[in-house]
Amino acid sequence: MISDRASSSLPVLAVTGLAKEARLAAGPGVLAIGAGGDPVRLRALLARRTEPGCRAVVSFGIAGGLEPDLRPGDVLIASAIVSVDRRFEADPAIADALLKALTKAGARVRSGALAGVDEAVLTVAGKAATRALTGCVGVDMESHVSAAFAERHGLPFAALRIVCDPAARAIPAFAAKALKPNGEPDILAVLSAVARDPRQIRPLIHLARDSGTAFASLKRCRVRLGEGLGVPLLADARPTRARAI
Repeated sequence: MISDRASSSLPVLAVTGLAKEARLAAGPGVLAIGAGGDPVRLRALLARRTEPGCRAVVSFGIAGGLEPDLRPGDVLIASAIVSVDRRFEADPAIADALLKALTKAGARVRSGALAGVDEAVLTVAGKAATRALTGCVGVDMESHVSAAFAERHGLPFAALRIVCDPAARAIPAFAAKALKPNGEPDILAVLSAVARDPRQIRPLIHLARDSGTAFASLKRCRVRLGEGLGVPLLADARPTRARAI
């Protein structure tokens, strides 16, 4: 059992997919890690942390929108994470703290369940099917992995995700794979894909515009939350719990 005093000295672990997300998350009271948008690599990275070395786990970054009225830059605070066979409840004290802080700052905030997937949901039809199956408002590839890690170590969990691609917008297939293992964009892979199929230029422009809006929102949220991502002390939070679905 971690004492209240010891828990207050531990950082919050921010789990990200992209290197840019990790750079934004890192700061006083926050340790950021990521695995380049690869859930398998992320599981292996977290498995090496036999001692979690943190007081809470927060999935932090961008996400795909599933609700039709969500737009790029909207803030999603998870009430739960739904994966293929499990549902992880987010810590209500942390979720409420994030929701209140960001709503007060004027952000467009939505609370709801997020879908955690191992393969990117790229098409409009795929997003609609995911929403119908899970009832979730957004989807990402790190939240279910980080929630499972939090559960294993008896730590509270939360997720803060910003809508990048809305429900009505598809993502070019190559874009989901054009990442280096460290989460930096693979520019050569992007250019090669566009050279092979110039029709991808327009969707790529839309994605660049949406991601710019999403990251600007993520940065504002990070600044507003401050030290420790605004997560209350461990003594005020409950461990992550999961159940089969």
